[in-house]
Amino acid sequence: MSEILNKDYSSGSVLNFGELLLRITPDATGEWLQENSLPVFVGGAELNVATALALWDVPSRYFTALPKNGMSDQLISFLNEKSIDTSTIVYHGKRVGLYFLTKGQDLKHDALIYDRAHSAFADLTTGLIDWDKVLDGVTWFHFSAICPAISQNVADVCKEALEAASRKGITISVDLNYRAKLWQYGKQPIDVMPELAQYCDLIMGNIWAAERMLGVAVDELVTESGQKSLYVKEAQKSSEEIIKQFPKCKAVANTFRFTTEDNTNIDYYTVLYTDGKPHVSGEYFAETIVDKVGSGDCYMAGLIYGFYNNYEPQETVDFATAAAFTKLFVNSDATNRSVDFIQQAIIK
Repeated sequence: MSEILNKDYSSGSVLNFGELLLRITPDATGEWLQENSLPVFVGGAELNVATALALWDVPSRYFTALPKNGMSDQLISFLNEKSIDTSTIVYHGKRVGLYFLTKGQDLKHDALIYDRAHSAFADLTTGLIDWDKVLDGVTWFHFSAICPAISQNVADVCKEALEAASRKGITISVDLNYRAKLWQYGKQPIDVMPELAQYCDLIMGNIWAAERMLGVAVDELVTESGQKSLYVKEAQKSSEEIIKQFPKCKAVANTFRFTTEDNTNIDYYTVLYTDGKPHVSGEYFAETIVDKVGSGDCYMAGLIYGFYNNYEPQETVDFATAAAFTKLFVNSDATNRSVDFIQQAIIK
């Protein structure tokens, strides 16, 4: 395994940086109107990662911005009960970000509505955070492309954090989450993400996200083929190009999740490329699932868990893939599956 990803992380914590969100989940038929009831889940991509890592006994910190009020106090208590270190959270601004997602649907189309403008996190600015204090005792820093999608000032804060983490020699990972409804401030991902990716040791996403965000082209014939063998080869090609363009990057992970239009017949597998070769997971199938939200976050947590514990690359991708797949059957933003449960679910 590469030297950067094979170092001793046990002396510190994993810090996840991102916006805490409340997910409000109406049903598709409008029964919530009759019942006066809307299910609410506490989430956000990076918090989902932090929750999984804490569950798996990895020292897990979470950094976000929250308004100073009673609701925030309740949220902090909720996170602390999950053994997530919230000591560096900044109290700032006036509101918590929300999003509405119709039950059982993907984060796309009309099923998704964001209400995040002028949240405490969205109104962060450079110079506000003492990064030396926030990063003290941290050995791994994780963020996602959702953060710089919010606004230019948050993108600038991301860069400020990455520069500070790099100065401290902290390993950095990014999830290339693409949220089309968030990139609304005059820039596209390709205008922002390459500058941030240059700081990253581990880049996770899929071949299409890498094309949209980093400019790594995908062969159109591969996309049309639907063949696993071609997707795996394209993942290797994409990973090699990412590592060429971003020399600090030593590992690239690609996920492949396919479903039918009615969200049934799930086909899921992943590829982790490091040390010059791809490591392919087993292939997972299911006829139906419970909740798609947070599956990719759980995969990211699985990768960090593997590297944090110095797993071999194949062990890491096997664990991460099983973690992500088992999350599809958990009705929550974050997983509640134990390490032992996930280990038993691994398909070789």
